[in-house]
Amino acid sequence: MAEDPEAAYYQTIEEYFVSRRGDPLFLSNADWLLVRKWRRDEIPLRVVLRGIGDALDGHAHSWGRHRKVGSLAYCASEVDAARDRWRRALDIGGEPGLDVARGLERVAESLWEASGLGPRASAIVTRIARELAELRAPVFSEVEPWLAAAEAELVATIAEEDGEPVVAEVEGEVAALLAPYRGRMPERVLRQIREDSRSRRLLERHALPRLSLFHIEGLHSRPEGEPPGGRTP
Repeated sequence: MAEDPEAAYYQTIEEYFVSRRGDPLFLSNADWLLVRKWRRDEIPLRVVLRGIGDALDGHAHSWGRHRKVGSLAYCASEVDAARDRWRRALDIGGEPGLDVARGLERVAESLWEASGLGPRASAIVTRIARELAELRAPVFSEVEPWLAAAEAELVATIAEEDGEPVVAEVEGEVAALLAPYRGRMPERVLRQIREDSRSRRLLERHALPRLSLFHIEGLHSRPEGEPPGGRTP
C-alpha cells in the first residue's frame, strides 16, 4: 500500500513488528507516535528494525516468552541502544554503508546539479554547497542539525518562488497518496509524513535531494540478509 517513501518508513516498521510478534493486531496510536519520535530523531529504518529484532529475540529467550509483546514500546530501549551504537560508529568512521564525509560530498555534488531555481533559492543552494565543501572531519551529530536548518530555509524559499499553484499541486499529490492512512494513524503522525513528503517533492522538482544523511543512507534499507516481512526463520 505504501507508495509514498516517507510513509513507507512507518508501514515497514509496523509490518516487521507485527510479523515478528506473530499476532495480527496492528499498531496503537501510542505505537505510531513512538515511530514518529524515531523518525524525528532521524534513526534510519534498518537501525530501528535492528533494535526491534534485538528486543524480540531477547523476549523469545526470556522467562516471559509465552506472553505476547503487547506494544512497540517494549522495543524502545533496544532501538535506543541500536541508535547509540550507530551514531558512535558514524562519528568514528566505522559504520558500514555510510561515510559521513563522502555522504556530504554527494549532497554538494547534487546541489550543483539543481535546475529551474529562482534567484534566492539558487543563492541559498550555492552557499550551502560551498559551506559543505569547506567542512573538515565532519561529525554526524553536529552536521545533521545544520543540514536540517539549511533544508528548511531552502524549502521555504522554493515554495515562495515556485508559487502557490505549484505548492497546491504538490500538496494535493501528497494528500492523495496518504489517503489510505487516514484513520489508521494519529493526526500528528500524518502531519509529519505530509511535511516530509511536501519537502521531498518541492526539492525533487529542481533535481535536489533531501539535505540529510538520513536520506543519503537510505530510507528503506533493511538489516543485512533480511527479506521483506521479517527475518529468515
